[in-house]
Amino acid sequence: MADSLVEVTVESVRVHMLSSQHVVLLKEKERDRYLPIWIGPWEANAIATRLQGVAPERPLTHDLFVATLTAMGAKLRRVIISSLAEETYHATLELELDGRTIEVDARPSDSLALAVRAGVKIFASEAVLDKAGVQPETNVDEKLEVFREFVNSLDVDTDEGRREGPPTAE
Repeated sequence: MADSLVEVTVESVRVHMLSSQHVVLLKEKERDRYLPIWIGPWEANAIATRLQGVAPERPLTHDLFVATLTAMGAKLRRVIISSLAEETYHATLELELDGRTIEVDARPSDSLALAVRAGVKIFASEAVLDKAGVQPETNVDEKLEVFREFVNSLDVDTDEGRREGPPTAE
């Protein structure tokens, strides 16, 4: 990866109240900047349940993929949110196999589900964060209010399909 990388963590998985669409919020580790990525409901559930410590009785698709990599002797080293083109995020799985590094193109939603299962670090390119990152201002102004409205319009997606979130709705 030629672009500089910034470590991020999965802050939360939420549901937008008005549209019922799911979003995962990534937060920079060293800075108060967020990267919202809209994802599908199945991937949102896969990420949220793992973050909540819920283990399915039988392996789901992302569990199966991690188990398959392990059985083959491959290791997921890290996940990178590598680019943003025409409002579509792209991710890269960085694998290690027999001393070689292999990069695999992947959807960010699947990549994040794999990262939380394998316990690996997640990175985003600085260019992606510069283009799509959201940073609240320290003093209350119009930008902070927009960020608050965005966050308040989201609900947390729970493992039981219920929505929990701020009591205010728009």
